[in-house]
Amino acid sequence: MSTSPETDGAVAPDRDVATVEPALELVQGPGHDSTDDTSDNSDYVTFVMQEESYAFPMGRVQEIIRMPEVVRLPLGPASLEGLANLRGRILPIVNLRRCCGLPEIEHDEATRVIVVDAGATIGFVVDRVSSVTSVTPDRVESVDSIRRTVDSAALEQIVKSGGDDEMTKVLDVVALVSTEFAALAERVARSASGAGLVTRDAGDTGDEDTDDTLELVSFAVDGQEYALPIDQVQEIVQAPESVSHVPNAGSRVLGVMDLRGRLLPVVSLRSIFKLPVTDLQPQNRIVVVSLDGGVVGVVMDTVREVLRVPHDLVAELPDYMARSGRSTEVDSVCRLDSGKRLVSVLSVDKMFSRDGLREQLAGIDTGDEFLPEEMGVAAGVADDHDGDDEMLVVFRLDDEEYCVDIDTVQEIIRVPESLIRVPKTLDFVEGLVNLRGAVLPVVDLRTRLGIDRAERDERQRIVVLIIGGVRTGFIVDSVAEVTRVAKSALEPAPELSEEQARLVSQVANLAEQQRMLMLLEPDHLLAADQVSALQPKKGAAAALAA
Repeated sequence: MSTSPETDGAVAPDRDVATVEPALELVQGPGHDSTDDTSDNSDYVTFVMQEESYAFPMGRVQEIIRMPEVVRLPLGPASLEGLANLRGRILPIVNLRRCCGLPEIEHDEATRVIVVDAGATIGFVVDRVSSVTSVTPDRVESVDSIRRTVDSAALEQIVKSGGDDEMTKVLDVVALVSTEFAALAERVARSASGAGLVTRDAGDTGDEDTDDTLELVSFAVDGQEYALPIDQVQEIVQAPESVSHVPNAGSRVLGVMDLRGRLLPVVSLRSIFKLPVTDLQPQNRIVVVSLDGGVVGVVMDTVREVLRVPHDLVAELPDYMARSGRSTEVDSVCRLDSGKRLVSVLSVDKMFSRDGLREQLAGIDTGDEFLPEEMGVAAGVADDHDGDDEMLVVFRLDDEEYCVDIDTVQEIIRVPESLIRVPKTLDFVEGLVNLRGAVLPVVDLRTRLGIDRAERDERQRIVVLIIGGVRTGFIVDSVAEVTRVAKSALEPAPELSEEQARLVSQVANLAEQQRMLMLLEPDHLLAADQVSALQPKKGAAAALAA
């Protein structure tokens, strides 16, 4: 029995190969008859690269899929295309042409990924799959006799075909992994010996001193800058194209939106401030805040920064101002940049106490599926569940999303127009900036992770972290959001290189959102000698202060 290449999705009978949609056509080799299989025969999945025939032993193949969307992993081996989500599990995707030293080609409709078990599950990209075939022992030749001449540890066997010039090279997937991914091979060996995996200690948040600072999320509304204490912010998400209107909800409530399968009531800060309410735009963000045991989404024009402001720069609002107008929502004012920049710190409780807004939210009637006081549990952010979530700051580099634990972030600031260059420093150091009188070394995170530099633009931000006791800024393309992720969604990242394994220890696999966030370990962004090199010399510090 045989099948033709035109039979899409056909799988060789009695073959334990599962396919995922869209399915791959698996074809049995010429002359193969499943009725005369013997226990001495060997089964192979054969495939083509650069018009030459290769194979994997069938016992190593788990399934064959079309080329998926991938997320690039920083500092991984050159042969790694990225990580893919395969039915909820993280799958490293490896370009087999790169492993074999063959020239690269563009992926097309024939491109396939063969998912194999090499102690860890890995997908190898090949030009096209040819067949599933059973081979008699007399057609299989060991490569031991030619190994001295042909230096290829990944070559396991040669399968001779009918013609004198036809042969298929059988590759050893374990040797491929050992050659390309030393860290992964070591982890597999540890796992086999029962050593287990080393995971990040969630309780280790680094050396921080935040008792004398006020942590804020700042945002803009109608050209003015405001802020909320970060402990009142559950998360920050991008505004949807529209929200669903709720009948009889009151004029101050925009409607409800879906937040991970649950309803979230949405109001506009413009409405609270009695400003003209505009249509939702892509740059708008919704800040999810705690209110009366539940959560409410507040639409902001834009979210600007995460700030840690010393308490001596925060002033309470004078009594005579607190008795009139918009200032009733304001608790205090931060004086930044020597008083040139004033940020009004709002009170969530006061914001929702005006004009019956709290009552309007409590009176929303959409059936038994929604009550405001149930929203905290529904959205997975109630106090009782805080221990099961991680709050992450998400930012972008190139086309990928990265994140760090919010406890490791000192603040997020704009990139200044100019930085003071430091001669004879590390190639990824951009320079120094004056951060409220303190010298801040700034690193281009793209360069640090082996990504091409980008031109400066308005979306870029500096994420300030403390590494080895040194406050250091990292330039990112943009800060996307602050979000809560269940700890169950954090998976160990594949250990594909030693440096990558230290830097990216976990991946937030958000399958329902079709997203993967690579969680960076700040303590490993710079080596100890690099941290020491970042400490500004007295001359540079004096010049910057001047």
